[in-house]
Amino acid sequence: MKTLYVEGDTFLHRLSPRTKLLGLAAASFLLFLTDSHMLLGIAAVSGACLYASLGLGWRKSWLRLRMVVLTVAAVSIFTLVLNSPGQALVVLMRLSALALCAAAVTATTSTGDFIDEITLAARPLERLGLIKAADVGLAIGLVIRFVPEVVDRYQAIRDAHHARGLKPAPLTLAAPLIILTLRNADEIAAAIDARGIRARK
Repeated sequence: MKTLYVEGDTFLHRLSPRTKLLGLAAASFLLFLTDSHMLLGIAAVSGACLYASLGLGWRKSWLRLRMVVLTVAAVSIFTLVLNSPGQALVVLMRLSALALCAAAVTATTSTGDFIDEITLAARPLERLGLIKAADVGLAIGLVIRFVPEVVDRYQAIRDAHHARGLKPAPLTLAAPLIILTLRNADEIAAAIDARGIRARK
């Protein structure tokens, strides 16, 4: 299974996972406290510089970010239709800054580190008997690991349509994508149960 993590020795790689996740949470909170075009523009440029510091190159960065870019563009256009151009620009810069920072943190933090930090953060709720911290950490880790798999699977299905001379449509792409993803999820769940991971205390 693929991962979004990229091996490296950048400043972000050397930061502790907890520092990065707390920093991302704080940045996300602050981004939604302001509608200033100048501040949001600075945040978006800073996010782009942060991601560029990973040294992935334009092509690899685009392949990793294209779905996020399209989503941000779609939300911004939707906001433009329903609201003012100024508000659409706010949404575009805010989401761009947030997406770039999140992508940089994800690329420099391994799935194991994510699971460890989420599990630790969920411990207080476990003491209250509300959840099992290990299950929450495992669930978050699996979601992170599934993202590149789903994107690759979508691309493969779309390429298969083109190879057969078929025009890709949302319904014809979504149905096989959902079936393959659910099948893969069942296989992973069976492997987890076979190893008794969810039964551990």
